[in-house]
Amino acid sequence: MKSTIAAIDFGTSKIVTLVAETSGTQRCDIIGAGIAMYDGFLDGEWNNPLLLNEAIGKSVAEAEMQAKRKIREMNVGVPGEFTRVYAVETSVTIQGADPRVTPRHVERIFANADKQLSPVRGVVVHRSPAWFMVDGGKKTLEPVGMKGTELKALVSFVVADTFFLDDVMARLRDMNITVSGFFSSSTGEAMLYLLEEDRDRTAILIDIGYLCTDVMAVEGDAVIFQKPLQIGGGHIAADIAEGLSISLTSAEQIKRDYVYGISTISQGYTVSSGDGLKTESFTQEQVAAVLEPRVDEIAEMIKECIAESGLKLGNWSTLYLTGGGLSLNRGGRDYLAGKLDKPVRETIKRTIKLSSPIYASAMGLMDLIIDTIESRNVPSGGVAGGIKDFFRSLLGN
Repeated sequence: MKSTIAAIDFGTSKIVTLVAETSGTQRCDIIGAGIAMYDGFLDGEWNNPLLLNEAIGKSVAEAEMQAKRKIREMNVGVPGEFTRVYAVETSVTIQGADPRVTPRHVERIFANADKQLSPVRGVVVHRSPAWFMVDGGKKTLEPVGMKGTELKALVSFVVADTFFLDDVMARLRDMNITVSGFFSSSTGEAMLYLLEEDRDRTAILIDIGYLCTDVMAVEGDAVIFQKPLQIGGGHIAADIAEGLSISLTSAEQIKRDYVYGISTISQGYTVSSGDGLKTESFTQEQVAAVLEPRVDEIAEMIKECIAESGLKLGNWSTLYLTGGGLSLNRGGRDYLAGKLDKPVRETIKRTIKLSSPIYASAMGLMDLIIDTIESRNVPSGGVAGGIKDFFRSLLGN
């Protein structure tokens, strides 16, 4: 039996609504996608709340048109700007003649973590373990059945601001759409696009958006650290526009076309005015002089963020880059790696449809929603739960 799931993701410059169709054989397909540009958010507030409903409506209507069905229920992704991540370490004692970890011990771990989190204001939209450890041994996500006298765990909570939840719920209600649930967009993105073996060694995901850059640390099945930096690709474009005395539209074109790391090669950039009658050309050196200082600033802020996080990263820890602010530029990832003094990888390709990094957050959100629904309906052999084959049909399997 087929079922339909809708999700909406709020980025810093666009709203993406997805409609997916699933069946009992785990096959799933994106049958509708609506994208609407808007003014985004900053410092926990909408930049232009008066026009937000119009943008939501446009995104939803486009997705409905493609899917050929009306959206009555919607799952909502909460952006990193409106969430806080808390990583809680706790433990329980295992007793008995033959002490082994049982599901009851795992339940007690989560109950203890919940109590430690209780003073925090907001609504928990995601809770997951980064790792379990029995008697100080090797970290695992499957502790049930292991022998020992102490079970320790690191549990991550993503807590959403009530302002965002209440505001979006009210706006969708005015459109006769019921919110089915709220989910952490960042968690979905990290779980979908980072390799499991890299997450086990603690990985960093850097998502450079238009107005904001999210820096996330991921371990196991959890985001254990997240910090939004109030800077992104839009600031690069603004610097180009001001430095070269051109329109923001032309500056965006140059930002997208810019090639990093080719100082010894003759490279030029030509843009047209709005009426198309006038063109202006700029050399690589002219563009680099106004563009690269801002990128250097973003890199320095990312570097400081990682250093101040308190995370213990080693040579085995991997950094990944996504988002439309830099990852789409030729040489952009290598340029950032040089500034961070660490290799930076591109995220793995998971989908055929909407495979661009600019849709990473929306696709990760949908993956998390499907995984959550499946884990509720299908018995799991492990603690983490879930069936992670949501994108089989998109991959052609």
